[in-house]
Amino acid sequence: MTIERALRLMAGVVVLVSVLLAVFVSSWWLVLTGFVGLNLVQSAFTNWCPAMWAFQKLGLPRCGGMTPKTA
Repeated sequence: MTIERALRLMAGVVVLVSVLLAVFVSSWWLVLTGFVGLNLVQSAFTNWCPAMWAFQKLGLPRCGGMTPKTA
């Protein structure tokens, strides 16, 4: 699994779980859905996401076999 696929999987799972929690527990869980959406938007503009850093540290490869730049 690549970093990009893991990121999409994680975002999708968090959104689905937060929607289910909003339906069955409290509508305040939709704040988590909004946070995921905002993080995806900022990532589109900045090309930086904390989850991508964590997946890189776990050793997942980038899409296309490119090695990520280290800061």
